[in-house]
Amino acid sequence: MEKFEKITGIAAPMPLVNIDTDMIIPKNFLKTIKRSGLGVNLFDEMRYDDDRNEIPDFVLNKPQYREAQVIVAGDNFGCGSSREHAPWALADFGIKCIISTSFADIFYNNSFKNGILPIVMPQEVVDVLMSDAEKGANARMTVDLEAQTVTTSDGQEFPFEVDAFKKHCLLEGLDDIGLTMANVKDIDAYEVKMAQERPWV
Repeated sequence: MEKFEKITGIAAPMPLVNIDTDMIIPKNFLKTIKRSGLGVNLFDEMRYDDDRNEIPDFVLNKPQYREAQVIVAGDNFGCGSSREHAPWALADFGIKCIISTSFADIFYNNSFKNGILPIVMPQEVVDVLMSDAEKGANARMTVDLEAQTVTTSDGQEFPFEVDAFKKHCLLEGLDDIGLTMANVKDIDAYEVKMAQERPWV
């Protein structure tokens, strides 16, 4: 998993509330077990019409937001079914951070496991960040995980809270497999010891 330290990028405003996982990645794209290739179908039913033409008014189809790395969203982002394909699709599109007043628990935890930083902010702060995102491609937002701050394009800085362990994993680029592999020497030593003490197992 790629390390997350500090990003400065375009933020896309998505003020809708209750954006659920079926909106993020519709169920007909859940056949794959690969984490790559889902970005093209991110928000599929909102991005394309029935003939697979892009809907110009959808935020991620607008030229100024096609390279967005941050989403500033309405309340309760990631609700609905507990599909991990949702953060897979967001990450594959290039989204590295989502800011909202609240997230569904399973989506929130799955995001960290897939290299995405979900940040919970008070409504009044989200309103400021939403307004900044609406300025378009020239307004670049900075998210600093080490310092735990979000800075708007005009220099307003807002602190955020994050679990220390989840922060460590993102900073080091550790998913569940990476966490296990970080202890591979201890695991190998244990296996050698057990083979000596209990050779019949």
